[in-house]
Formats: sequence, structure tokens, C-alpha cells
Amino acid sequence: MTDAWTHSPWVPLGALALITFSLRLSGALLGRRIPTHGAWARATRALPGCLIVALVAVSLVSGGVREWIAGIVSALVALATRNLPLTMAAGILAIWVSRRFV
Repeated sequence: MTDAWTHSPWVPLGALALITFSLRLSGALLGRRIPTHGAWARATRALPGCLIVALVAVSLVSGGVREWIAGIVSALVALATRNLPLTMAAGILAIWVSRRFV
């Protein structure tokens, strides 16, 4: 390779731009092939909730008493209201209060 290739910022920038565009294009093309009915469609609709549950479970398992308090408060608010934004706000507030005062 010549010095122009090794010292030019345009080579890695161009490569990164090409990779980014390729990833976005492949996502759009593959997104059209996602089924709209059947078992795969149900699985893809349930995926965001599953990911949130997995993240919360890891936080609870690796956390201490404060995280468990926030988890219990969030679960109680979720059962009482069935309102996701309110549940998330209650969990954030519970962890903030427990870290600040407990």
C-alpha cells in the first residue's frame, strides 16, 4: 500500500459509510420479508417485551436490595394500573429514592 492509503482519513471513512449503508439496506430488505401472520409474526411482536424482561431479570439477579425494591414497586404499579409509562416511571423513581435515602 502507498502512503496515500495508509494516512488518508477518507479510506476508513468510506469503508465505514459503505458498511453502514449496507447494514441499513439489508435491514430494510429483510424487514419486508418478516411474516405478518403465523408463529413467526407472533414471536416478532413479543420480542420487545421479552428483551425488557431479560434486561430487568439481569438487573435483579446482579443487583441488591435496592434493585429488588424497585422491581417490586414496578410490579405492583404494573398490576394495579396496566400502564407501561407509569410503571417505568415508578421503577425509576423507586430506584432513585432507594439509592438516595436507603
